[in-house]
Amino acid sequence: MKHVFIIGARGYHANYGGWETFVSNLVDYYDDKNTIFHISKYTENKNEKEKIINKNVIVTPIYTKIKGHAKMFLYTINAFKHYIKYVKNNNIEKPYFYILGLKLFNYLKLKRKQTKKLGINIIVNPDGLEWKRSKWPYPVKKFFLLSEKLMLNNCDKIICDSLGIEDYIIKKYPSLKGKTTYIAYGYEDIDLKQIDTKKTLKKYNLKKDDYLLVVGRCVPENNYEIIIKDFIKSNINKKLVIISNLSSTNYSQKLKEISQSDDRIIFIDGVYNKIELGTIRKNAYLYIHGHSVGGTNPSLIESLSLTDLNILYDVCFNRYAGEETCLYFKEKGSLTKLLNNQNYLDKQKKILGPKAKKRVKENYTWKIIIDKYKKIFK
Repeated sequence: MKHVFIIGARGYHANYGGWETFVSNLVDYYDDKNTIFHISKYTENKNEKEKIINKNVIVTPIYTKIKGHAKMFLYTINAFKHYIKYVKNNNIEKPYFYILGLKLFNYLKLKRKQTKKLGINIIVNPDGLEWKRSKWPYPVKKFFLLSEKLMLNNCDKIICDSLGIEDYIIKKYPSLKGKTTYIAYGYEDIDLKQIDTKKTLKKYNLKKDDYLLVVGRCVPENNYEIIIKDFIKSNINKKLVIISNLSSTNYSQKLKEISQSDDRIIFIDGVYNKIELGTIRKNAYLYIHGHSVGGTNPSLIESLSLTDLNILYDVCFNRYAGEETCLYFKEKGSLTKLLNNQNYLDKQKKILGPKAKKRVKENYTWKIIIDKYKKIFK
């Protein structure tokens, strides 16, 4: 029996972000009865018990008391420590520790001799360029930059979810070339036949092809401000629907203030029902993806599979995902220029939509992704 310990996400089927979506899909689609997944779960409940989902999935709550930015770092360290002890106490042979993100800093290096002695295979997925994310204060950015170096140099294998991330690592750390493997996020085929499309759209006050769509976390590196300002300058006769984790943060309030002058802009505070969200994607006139930091974003892959036209922020991560099946924008005014030419957009929808769906089926199905992971967890 193979044991894979997944460390770093908030849990299994946790409605939060990309890591949680990835973990749930990886485990759910992994069709090997001889593999047991142990998934750490962030909890502030000291009394929460371990949960055995089935004989192949065990969710372990890791109690973390501290608040603020440091909580996920401490949580990841606590999960790592807990699973080392678990492996030792249960005499598990050749387990895999799959660490998501770069939160262990030098702790991985400090425990390197012990993990080798226990036969633990350490795999790190760095995600995107975490040290570039604007949400982090300068000291945290420096932490991630140093943690990147420490963790990537003290693991057995590096999984890159984007060719852009792999290129970055090989260029910056030439000695790690043999350690990297590219495995993207998988695409989940959502059956939309089981939902009433008209009822779902009405619920959110939407009409087919009457809106442009943006989906993602409300953070500056997702370029919402550029998207909103360029949209306001455009003359397109459609709504701009932004689905995000809206809150009372200064950034989200700033976006709402910028948008007040244009009643075409609609904010929706998160849609976590994947069938409803899939329906909204499918019926959008086009999807705008402003993410500028990160690897292969799950939201982008889902949109390529459902939306007939996708306009992406022009960075290598998005280019590698969309290639010639999408349109691109970057400098201020470039999105406005695209939106003002609706005849061109109408033509591109017919041409690029089928190409995008074909690209997803040929590169991002979970069967393809799982087959690659089975070669890692061998």
